[in-house]
Amino acid sequence: MSEYFAGVDIGSTMTKVVIMDGGIISSIVGPTDPEQRRYANKVMEKVLQKVDIPFNAITYVVATGYGRINVPFADKQITEISCHARGVVYFLPEAKTIIDIGGQDSKAIKIENGRPIDFVMNDKCAAGTGRFLEVTADALGVPLEEMGRMAMEGKNPAQISNLCTVFAEQEVVARLAEGVPLNDLLAGILESLANRISRMVNRLQVTKEVVITGGGAKNIGLVKALSEKLGCATVVPPEPLLTGAVGAALLGKDIVQKAKREGSPFERKERTLREIEIY
Repeated sequence: MSEYFAGVDIGSTMTKVVIMDGGIISSIVGPTDPEQRRYANKVMEKVLQKVDIPFNAITYVVATGYGRINVPFADKQITEISCHARGVVYFLPEAKTIIDIGGQDSKAIKIENGRPIDFVMNDKCAAGTGRFLEVTADALGVPLEEMGRMAMEGKNPAQISNLCTVFAEQEVVARLAEGVPLNDLLAGILESLANRISRMVNRLQVTKEVVITGGGAKNIGLVKALSEKLGCATVVPPEPLLTGAVGAALLGKDIVQKAKREGSPFERKERTLREIEIY
């Protein structure tokens, strides 16, 4: 009989949920709702419906991310550092350095023997995050999903002097009004972001293979700029937004398997349909 494990990653901007047995059998990604407890129940219900699995069939649930304490049905909460590391190694076993570019923060994680041994995070400023891209793309009227491709067509990346998101938004609009080509502005924005992230990453000893995750990993221009700043090739997992949720599910599986090996019980919440109702 199959055992199912769930990972719930509630980030500041995006929520990700996976159901796993031997692999990923169901997943969902969507914007994080302000009412996180209600939303956690809703997305869990949806991801289970996709594969017609009842909630009481889930052996263990691990929550991670910014809103992990707001998952009422989680059996355990684990930090995103541990979960991202476990998820990346699942997809890319040779990973040694992880760069996760989220909506409100960015982090770098050093991996040894498949486990995190050190990490650094950006400060509270949004300039090193996906939020920086959202704000500047919106200011220029550019679809976020097109930003990377358009930036790669830039011939002379514009110099963006302001790292503060608020002032950078004003600067790029002013530079566009001065006649700077849009693609050059976009290339300059990504180069500025890559500079900031690479300085953070270099506080660790960067070791290949370098893996980029998070929403920023979907921006091909940013991935290229980061590779150039770091002086090495980088790799993006098949679904860079899911690594945290996958890692959470796998760590849940590890907990259960260890308990079984040792013949000891593991704490598990009661599984009832009432738990995943919207309340």
